Amino acid sequence: MEIINRRQRMSSVSRKIRREQDRTIGLVPTMGALHEGHLSLVREARRMCDVVVVSVFVNPTQFGPSEDYEDYPRDLTKDTALLTDYNIDYIFAPAAEEIYPKDFSTYVNVGGLSKLLEGESRPGHFRGVATVVAILLNTVRPDFAFFGQKDAQQAVIIKRMVRDLAFDTEIVVSPTLREDSGLAISSRNLYLDAEEQQSAAVIHRALKQAKETYKKGERHAGKLAEIVRATIETEPRVRVDYVSVVDAETLEKLDKLDERPILVAVAAYVGKTRLIDNTMLNKTKKDAATTKG
Repeated sequence: MEIINRRQRMSSVSRKIRREQDRTIGLVPTMGALHEGHLSLVREARRMCDVVVVSVFVNPTQFGPSEDYEDYPRDLTKDTALLTDYNIDYIFAPAAEEIYPKDFSTYVNVGGLSKLLEGESRPGHFRGVATVVAILLNTVRPDFAFFGQKDAQQAVIIKRMVRDLAFDTEIVVSPTLREDSGLAISSRNLYLDAEEQQSAAVIHRALKQAKETYKKGERHAGKLAEIVRATIETEPRVRVDYVSVVDAETLEKLDKLDERPILVAVAAYVGKTRLIDNTMLNKTKKDAATTKG
């Protein structure tokens, strides 16, 4: 396993793998603070690809001015130690100036989709996400890139960018991994104390309740959203930011639900920590398929 810090070196290595060795490359983009959710993506990349690259980069352009960029957990030594058991070929861990040179001025904005849900609460967030992912895809040129369903809107936006800009990469979205309590595994869970961890499990319980209500025949989006909100509000340590019931591909808000794939998305504060989670209704085999530009 080689740790690469320079973008030019990463491009050179990837080019050689593609042209001279004719092997497939899988990329797992991360911001570090690796957990079981990331490792599940690594395992899938290892299963599908000849060569696996894990990027570790805390991306400054996706954090707002009052968000936790400076405090976001960083421990490359620990992350590297975790990855040694997974037969990873390369860790790409660039400094910020490698990704964003001093005169950097080009950004990727996926119109429409980036303004909804998280985009309303975190203006500019997805411009930063799309831009850094575009840079990573152009640097590594992977055959496959792996993302988690927990960040459902991010996955939708990346799929659209890959399609619209004709990246030659297939996007693979893997299921959300959870703690025993049901809490979605996230790097930000590190911010929660023991009581907050216990309280945060109400988010998943609320989503499960909405899904069960849907299976029993409820087709009014507003009623499902209210079930989620009311369930979460039974926990005093948790404050709802938003609950949305939307088309899983367009993120369009819905009133009456039909048989199309539906995303029920939640953002909530547990103490000072903001968490997101979601569940899918009417999920089909097509929804789990890869997307390529």
